[in-house]
Amino acid sequence: MTAVNGGAAPGRGAAGEETETGARTSPGRADDTVAAVVRQWQAVHPGLDTGPIEIIGRINRCAALLQQAEDAPLRRVGLTRPEFELLCALRRTGHELTPSELARETFSSGAAVTKRLKQLTERALVERRGDTRDRRVAHVRLTDAGRDLVDGVVPEQLTYETAVLSGIDSAAQRELAGLLGELLGRLEGRLGALRF
Repeated sequence: MTAVNGGAAPGRGAAGEETETGARTSPGRADDTVAAVVRQWQAVHPGLDTGPIEIIGRINRCAALLQQAEDAPLRRVGLTRPEFELLCALRRTGHELTPSELARETFSSGAAVTKRLKQLTERALVERRGDTRDRRVAHVRLTDAGRDLVDGVVPEQLTYETAVLSGIDSAAQRELAGLLGELLGRLEGRLGALRF
């Protein structure tokens, strides 16, 4: 989100208190990057409602930081995250998928999926089978090597994610999962028609 650009800024009120501008600060951590961004916006636009930045900005920042760390196992096996997401889609569904279905599963464009499938096919991680009734349709499935690769990397990622969340108690994790699920459901309903 373009509104969440900027470095740290000095000073802020205690969580939940009003600042000098009259805007309320969020009840979260006082020292995260988004809190600093919010303070900067409140300084230049005192009446601006920064509530969305405090939520969406933090989600975006968390996602970026998590992906940087999670991509390390992928780099070791020579995969990009989008390529790995295609492999995971095939593994978790447990059956062949068409390129169009893979595009929907991974929120990708058809052209991007075609390019990734070409690279994965060259590495013998997936194989394509033509449809017997419609030659325009292809069916994609994991090879044994592709399945073994996914099964080797996913546990490593889940171990990392468990460690990241270990500082948050179980009840808070369930609450956070529920809130994020509600937000995601609303976004999927509202923005689903805009998918590639």
